Amino acid sequence: MALDTGTTAWLLASTALVMLMTPGVGFFYGGLVRRKNFISMVALSFIVFALVSIQWVVFGYSLAFGQDIGGFIGDLQFAGLQGIGMEAGDQGYPPLLFVAFQLVFAAIAMAIVTSGFAERVKLSAFLVFALLWTTLVYDPLAHWAWGGGWAMAFGALDFAGGTVVHISSGFAALAVALVIGKRAGFGKYTMEPHNIPMTLLGAALLWFGWFGFNGGSALAADSIAASAFLVTNISAAAGGLAWLAASWVKGKPSSLGMVSGAIAGLVAITPAAGYVTVMGSIAIGLVAGLLCYGCMLWRIRKGLDESLDAWSIHGMGGLWGAIATGVFAVAAVNGYSGIIEGNVTQFLANAAGALAALVYAFVVTLVLAVAVDRVIGLRVSEEEEYVGLDISQHGERV
Repeated sequence: MALDTGTTAWLLASTALVMLMTPGVGFFYGGLVRRKNFISMVALSFIVFALVSIQWVVFGYSLAFGQDIGGFIGDLQFAGLQGIGMEAGDQGYPPLLFVAFQLVFAAIAMAIVTSGFAERVKLSAFLVFALLWTTLVYDPLAHWAWGGGWAMAFGALDFAGGTVVHISSGFAALAVALVIGKRAGFGKYTMEPHNIPMTLLGAALLWFGWFGFNGGSALAADSIAASAFLVTNISAAAGGLAWLAASWVKGKPSSLGMVSGAIAGLVAITPAAGYVTVMGSIAIGLVAGLLCYGCMLWRIRKGLDESLDAWSIHGMGGLWGAIATGVFAVAAVNGYSGIIEGNVTQFLANAAGALAALVYAFVVTLVLAVAVDRVIGLRVSEEEEYVGLDISQHGERV
């Protein structure tokens, strides 16, 4: 097939947009921690991007998209990207471009997991964990949903990564936080975000990059990409307004709450973006904003120190989005229908895929975190934590 320059250009732009989301996560998280850990949180996202980039081209892509082994994982036929060409493939774009597009998804998934490590992780242990997590959690889940694995064969829909990226990273962050333990002094004194404007900047980068995240997942410059682009924005808007209104009822309508709700809406629409109408996206975003806000309040009541809220926003938002895809999908958009059009089978397939991903990501992450903690030690010393990771881990200060 001849090179489709329009699709190729759109996928190049989408890849760049999604890449920008990884430092966006760093800035979002960095503003939420205390000043002495700001550089550390931003640096973790940059480190993740570099580490996953190498892992992906050496063997990660092959594990995700290689020849299926038992519906669980791919083989190593594409290790070192052997057999991946530069010429236009069957879809009209170079296969190497698809590798790059999928690489940035793998990177941001691990960046989201850094929420569970905030302000207390040892960098050496984090590097080992990140490599293991991407290989043993992210790569198999990508294969399940997109690479010919069991979930794909079962009929579960995940347009752009609600299950693969968001459920996995959100529940992984929760597992990590349970293993690494609470920050010193957590619950005894206030640990306020040190720079809300920086978090708002990170949210802006995420919202902007999400157009490539979802729109690019059409893998073509076509009507599906256009629809995914629009519903992405609408769900974010609905989620932001829902969280804003809910927080206003309980107190002040915070800017942080608004952008958290917008990200919840973005997360929830991710698996559904190529299958639902604009009106469906409003419903998905509204529920996501309220649900994720409620989950955050529950986490606070339980005293869980997963305080950057990857679990409540990405984990629970992704779970809702995966289930909602089986509810709101309509055949007029992309040929798939959900419960609103009488297709219960699609709903059950999506629910099964989401729950399987949740359990797998949480359990395997728990095992990996415990193993790394026992062998290397996940956590910095009490003195290093008191000084802050910027100085103790990086020798730098804001």
